[in-house]
Amino acid sequence: MKNTILIANFTLLLFLIEIRAHACNEIKDTTIPKNEWRNLFNGKDLTGWKHVGGGSMLVENGMVRGEGGMGLLYWTKEKFSNCILRVVYKMQKNNSNGGVFIRIPIEPREEWMPVFYGYEVQIDNHPELSNEGDYHYTGTLYSLTKALSHPGKPGPEWNSMEITIDGPRTIVRVNGQKVTDYKEGDPVPDRKMDYEPYRGLRPNIGYFGLQNHGDSDVVYFKEVAVKPLVKH
Repeated sequence: MKNTILIANFTLLLFLIEIRAHACNEIKDTTIPKNEWRNLFNGKDLTGWKHVGGGSMLVENGMVRGEGGMGLLYWTKEKFSNCILRVVYKMQKNNSNGGVFIRIPIEPREEWMPVFYGYEVQIDNHPELSNEGDYHYTGTLYSLTKALSHPGKPGPEWNSMEITIDGPRTIVRVNGQKVTDYKEGDPVPDRKMDYEPYRGLRPNIGYFGLQNHGDSDVVYFKEVAVKPLVKH
């Protein structure tokens, strides 16, 4: 009963946060045409980004990479909704574990709040090595959605991931193939492990970040960009 009340209260909190977020002016670069990508990573340093949690994120040879962990590097300047987020990444080894976080309801102060109350778009081509399965494959919402396809390329090949945030709908494509198509309220499996996200609705607008998972799971990001979602 206590857990049910906690989840209900948090869902109400997300709703209030979303209303306030829509009422506030977001920081946007109005010099970029609406149909073009706007880079969030400048290829030189982490201007506009902040790290929380264990380890760190650094720029190496024009790429963002993790060192130690687990932690999260998040974009501080705005929340995102009704947009497409694009990351181009590669794994250091044949397979590495990482993640891209979306719909984080409030600005993170530590690494676990985004895990529990946001969505992690998983990076892991071989979840079976961790006794996991298709709900933990690259491009899924970690432990919540089952992979529709398995297009992830092994390291050190480059992968592209595009995450469409369309109101309550989240679509993830990896290397051009759809892996996830989820709408808030769709059925999801029960939570099995204490490190998995809490079930429940996420806001339509939220913070965005990149995970550093540990020294044995290094992922390199060379492009991080966003463009508004234009419906025809």
